[in-house]
Amino acid sequence: MMCDSNRKIIVVGIDGMDPRLTKKYLDAGKMPNLQKLLSRGSAREDLVMLGGVPTITPPMWTTLATGAYPGTHGITDFWNQHPTELDTLVYSLDSRNCKAEQLWNVFVEAGKKTLVWHWPGSSWPPTSDNPDLHVVEGTTPSDINFVNGSMEYEKFVWAKEEFEESASYQMEEEDHSSGAGCIISGVELADEKAEKKMSNAMDTFQSNTLKAILMSEHEGEKNGAYKCEMTAKERSVKVQLRPCKNWAKALPEGAKEFSIPVSNGLERRIGLIVPNENGIYDTVEIYKNKKAEQPLVVLTDNKLVPPIFDTVLKENERVEVTRTHILMELAADGSEVLVYVGRAMKVDAPDLFHPKHLYKDIFDHVGPVPGVTLLGSHMPEDWFKVDAQSWDFYAKWQADCINYLIKQEGYEMVFSHLHNVDCVGHVMWERSTQRKEFQKSIPEEFQAVMEYTYVQTDNYLGEFMPLLDEGWTIIVTSDHGLVSAREDMPPALGDPFGVNAKAMVEMGYTVLKKDENGEPLREIDWEKTTAVAPRGLYIYINLKGRNPHGIVDPADKYDLEERIITDLYNYRYEGKRCVAVALRQQDAALLGLKTQDGDSSIGDIVYWLTEGFNRVHGDSLSTYMGTADTSESPIFVIGGRGVKQNFYTDRVIREVDVAPTMAVLAGVRMPAQCEGAPVYQILDLNH
Repeated sequence: MMCDSNRKIIVVGIDGMDPRLTKKYLDAGKMPNLQKLLSRGSAREDLVMLGGVPTITPPMWTTLATGAYPGTHGITDFWNQHPTELDTLVYSLDSRNCKAEQLWNVFVEAGKKTLVWHWPGSSWPPTSDNPDLHVVEGTTPSDINFVNGSMEYEKFVWAKEEFEESASYQMEEEDHSSGAGCIISGVELADEKAEKKMSNAMDTFQSNTLKAILMSEHEGEKNGAYKCEMTAKERSVKVQLRPCKNWAKALPEGAKEFSIPVSNGLERRIGLIVPNENGIYDTVEIYKNKKAEQPLVVLTDNKLVPPIFDTVLKENERVEVTRTHILMELAADGSEVLVYVGRAMKVDAPDLFHPKHLYKDIFDHVGPVPGVTLLGSHMPEDWFKVDAQSWDFYAKWQADCINYLIKQEGYEMVFSHLHNVDCVGHVMWERSTQRKEFQKSIPEEFQAVMEYTYVQTDNYLGEFMPLLDEGWTIIVTSDHGLVSAREDMPPALGDPFGVNAKAMVEMGYTVLKKDENGEPLREIDWEKTTAVAPRGLYIYINLKGRNPHGIVDPADKYDLEERIITDLYNYRYEGKRCVAVALRQQDAALLGLKTQDGDSSIGDIVYWLTEGFNRVHGDSLSTYMGTADTSESPIFVIGGRGVKQNFYTDRVIREVDVAPTMAVLAGVRMPAQCEGAPVYQILDLNH
């Protein structure tokens, strides 16, 4: 096979893109750009790629980059196991945790200038000092600079005349989202407690360690399910709409004002609703203060307003930021108004761009980094007003950035990642069928949301389609799909964000300490605990000589593992077996999860939930399917130069095969730890 050393390749990576849903929308004519790519390229007829395990974002994007299984590259979840503490996790989206060579390092070694754009799992910090490697961070999956550049969380602000005046900034105890459940009016400062609570959600992402004991099905990743039943108004900052007073400038007759908390409640902006010449309220103006002559932004038509410049007070320093805004509702009689105020994104935020001049180039020629909405709690009506517009804007901005940099920097290889499908899917897909915990859900409305997101993704792909005519090869792929599970509520197993105690307590392996009333505490009794289940699909034995509080003799480890596996198979949830496969670590090597001695990244036991009990993805096998035409499998489509046109193969394509296929196309060596094989059946031997 002749390889083309001048070939240019772009990977359009879409987190959570499901081949089964994609096929559905393709057949309905909803994805013309992907259809064009298929006509000029190759795939399996079902578009399916066999995913690795665990089917979760960081491990799978790392597998796509290295051609190695998670047991080899070492990124085995969002969180890795703490090296000694069994109830503590360590954040794992860090390239220094990756033990396998990334393909982009091979490319730059061969003299191919390469851009890695927000590839979560193993891209940041940059993995080579070669000047031909340019990297835009991948420390979080959602969007660029999510942590580093975010100065303040987003919020809904709902103003009505009947809301009571308040002299303090109050938050509901159970909600840690910035601005949720708040009342503010006529106040400049918030108390310390409120400020701390508002930053809680961000602190979780910024923390290097996580220690959480999950005691029911309602916790962990499922926490958001019930909040998702709340409308924008139900989780808004509620403020009083009142007559204007003490403005420095003259205002139109009938104008009314309301407060918008910023700087996590430490400051406010002033919203103004204004009637038109017919007395109809149709405009919202937002001012920095009542002395300002000009508004920061004017909202008129329910359309997202691109980022405007403002400042926030952060740790006693004033920081320049940008925000997006949307006018969601404005009563014609001026009796109420609902406004979306986007995340405050730091203007001076080049630290996660390598080299740093990339940030300034993007800022000057494309625009500042926009924050996408992560409120993730909208009903479909709210979603189409906010989320759809937010992701439309972000996807176009990202495509413009990549296309600009391709022309400006002369890249030959591009790895890119977009998180819209996954973000929306985690909120919406579990409500695509009527389940008892979702009383307000109409399945068809949520399915319409997902259809829109796939059309949005196709539009994003369309921004790169002109590259085909310039001789590029385009790969569309994903890390996993997103299932809509069949059961009403999956069991408390398989959550990636803490130690799942419920099932392990019921089976007698994890023991919790109790208070004076005999109620269980969120603290493990290590003197009585033989095993714990942290992260997505792992169980660790509390082993003497390895773990600080170990009580299990190494000689008894095998028998205990066998007993746990038997109990997992016998564990019932509402009368049904919910564990499909359970293996000792040495047997999990069959699925690419064998580790080296002393490596704690994979548990002593690995298990997968039965189809229908899985929590969207990550805790089950990639071959599983769900309701509403969903599946767990990732997708693979390739088109352009060097690839057979309008060709379908019956070969099983695995995630580990993507990197070696790209290597062959580009005429470079395989990554050092590569365990996959090129999909030679789809390659055009003549070109």
